[in-house]
Amino acid sequence: MSRSYKRSIELLARAQQKIPGGVNSPVRAYSSVGGSPPFIAKAAGPNVWDADGNRYIDYVGSWGPMILGHAHQGVIEAVQKAVSDGTSFGAPTEREIALAELVTSLYPSMDLVRMVSSGTEATMTAVRLARGATGRRKIIKFEGCYHGHGDAFLIKAGSGAATLGEPSSPGVTEGTAADTLSATYNDLESVKILVEASPDDVAAIIVEPVAGNMGCVPPNQGFLQGMRDLCDRHGVVLIFDEVMTGFRVALGGAQALYGITPDLTTLGKIIGGGMPVGAFGGRRELMEQIAPLGHVYQAGTLSGNPVAMAAGLATLSAITEMPDFYDQMETKARTLTSGMQGVLDQLNLNLKFQRVGSMGCLYFTEVDVTDWQTAEVCDTDRFGVYMHSMLDQGIYLAPSQFEVGFLSITHSDEDIAQTVDAAHLSLKKAYDR
Repeated sequence: MSRSYKRSIELLARAQQKIPGGVNSPVRAYSSVGGSPPFIAKAAGPNVWDADGNRYIDYVGSWGPMILGHAHQGVIEAVQKAVSDGTSFGAPTEREIALAELVTSLYPSMDLVRMVSSGTEATMTAVRLARGATGRRKIIKFEGCYHGHGDAFLIKAGSGAATLGEPSSPGVTEGTAADTLSATYNDLESVKILVEASPDDVAAIIVEPVAGNMGCVPPNQGFLQGMRDLCDRHGVVLIFDEVMTGFRVALGGAQALYGITPDLTTLGKIIGGGMPVGAFGGRRELMEQIAPLGHVYQAGTLSGNPVAMAAGLATLSAITEMPDFYDQMETKARTLTSGMQGVLDQLNLNLKFQRVGSMGCLYFTEVDVTDWQTAEVCDTDRFGVYMHSMLDQGIYLAPSQFEVGFLSITHSDEDIAQTVDAAHLSLKKAYDR
């Protein structure tokens, strides 16, 4: 059945008159895949509806937090109750204590946690804390890992692993870039070279323990442990950016899944239940250097917002109160993975579908994706054809080859079967088969 996007196209034209590009976050503009984005009007369970009334099975999930599905009754009721008490106080509340107690109970690496309003805030402050605690300047990040739009993170790698970063966005100074070193994900040797070249000047290594911003790239055996050992030898702070993987790949995040303990952890997405929330936490001796206990400054008027805290508490409580929650999620994810692999086999396509927990990505390449170099060779043109074909069949995917898809507990076997059938037709179209 042909779908109309007339209303969404009109809304985009209207938005472009007052909002840069018509969107408030760049990937929403569909720049990499062409066409116009559907403007979403409402959502429930595994579905979203656009302004034209088209229904989609949603695998974006607000970019990760909707693990319970959209408009979960418990979350909605908690938010409504919080709103009725007032939307913001800029003062301490009991809800933020309760969420902090719950998060730290599920993340043993966190003795203390500080709530903020976004993942970018969390990662920016974690890096500042690492620098303040060590008295060192430089940080190491990985090409293809995204930690928000803080200046220190908008750096691309040079031609070699030991090359100093160059600004990849106007407005990022050369001085900031010089303090950010870029290594190759899953290449421990590239990290060692950088650390050993400046052993007394590297404050932190920040890493997505499962890379979720160049598709879905799991860590190679020994990669995370090797970094943990390297940091211990040289007094470097190891930061796990679990904004995406937190409560997605396991109850205690990727650090629980792989058995590696970072010094600091950043969280977001699910702990806000769809509201704007981030957090960072870690060892007591590090966290006690944050103001007001210490001299590393961080503040936020809306940090610990009562409505956001209520949404996060309701979300995490619902997850923890369901004993088989992650078993159910794994079963759904395996069903989708098996179905997608079956389609690839039927069409004789050697594309790669990679998954960890309830996040995954279909790569339009025939090589195993282990880092940015192997990810960037994907056929993005064919991905664009595939994505738009899926959209026309009612499957809502992120408009980028390098974003992951997310399942929720509300995705049914029927939803997954419909998705697999749509993928079969869309891949045939992308490859003219």
